[in-house]
Amino acid sequence: MPDIKTITNDALELAPVQRAELIELLLASFDPQRSEIDKLWADEVERRVEAYDRGKLKASSANEVFNRIEQQK
Repeated sequence: MPDIKTITNDALELAPVQRAELIELLLASFDPQRSEIDKLWADEVERRVEAYDRGKLKASSANEVFNRIEQQK
């Protein structure tokens, strides 16, 4: 079995998207319910994008969001 240093070095040679996928797999291994939570969030994102595309949902720029957060402090 390869040691952690070898695995880490191999992982760091992966493309960024592949590293992100690896991270997701590792995190999911700690919590079996994580995949269900991720699916629920993905479904929610799809609903919001569809609502935005239909004009039912307004979007805010990042600057607007951060300004509102600052005003609440």
